[in-house]
Amino acid sequence: MSLTQPANREELKEFCLRQLGYPVIQINVDDEQVNDAIELAFEYWNEFHFNGTERTYVKHQMTQTDINNHYISVSDNLIGATRVFKIGQGNMAMNMFDLRYQLRLNDLWDLSSTSYVNYSLTMQHLATLDLLFTGETPIRFNRLTNKLYIDMDWANDIVAGEYIIIEGFVVTDPSVYSRVWNDRMLKKLCTAYIKKQWGTNMKKFQGMQLPGGIMMNGQQIYNEALQEITDT
Repeated sequence: MSLTQPANREELKEFCLRQLGYPVIQINVDDEQVNDAIELAFEYWNEFHFNGTERTYVKHQMTQTDINNHYISVSDNLIGATRVFKIGQGNMAMNMFDLRYQLRLNDLWDLSSTSYVNYSLTMQHLATLDLLFTGETPIRFNRLTNKLYIDMDWANDIVAGEYIIIEGFVVTDPSVYSRVWNDRMLKKLCTAYIKKQWGTNMKKFQGMQLPGGIMMNGQQIYNEALQEITDT
């Protein structure tokens, strides 16, 4: 692997420090501070960069505990939920008197030899009516509690054992996808956050004169880092 294409955390740390001038320049940042800076960069990257998250669909089997709580607990890596669908209808599930049941019973067998346009249009019409009179199921989700609230009639719309599908977003896990470490935007962010910490460490020596007349200017390093983070 090229030195400019890190494949793990250690290689990313070494790359960022080289970008700041190491080993020619002493980077006054502790190793733990470097790790903290990388974590902060990851948080920023996961929040705002399109490669930091990916859309996913999570299957969840309802339990009686979920029904009693009126919410379901989700995985820690789910950072956002956009909708739920294919919710069962509990005891009101499709039966022989349901229009969809009758359509499939009487028409599906003949679709191999005739046009399915009428069936398709009818199903779209039914879906539109359902959306008009029922609407999408409202949901509320907070990633800090890992609780997904579904505003529905829990007593009648769902029963234990049924499944729902949650559409949402999960963070891109670098332990699974090693190419994350070589993301161009992430490398710039990590370098800028380490530089910010470097400037913070050096600000307390502001104005101190070194041998040869060199003046320390940690504030400038700090300001440059803030600008680089903003620009990224």
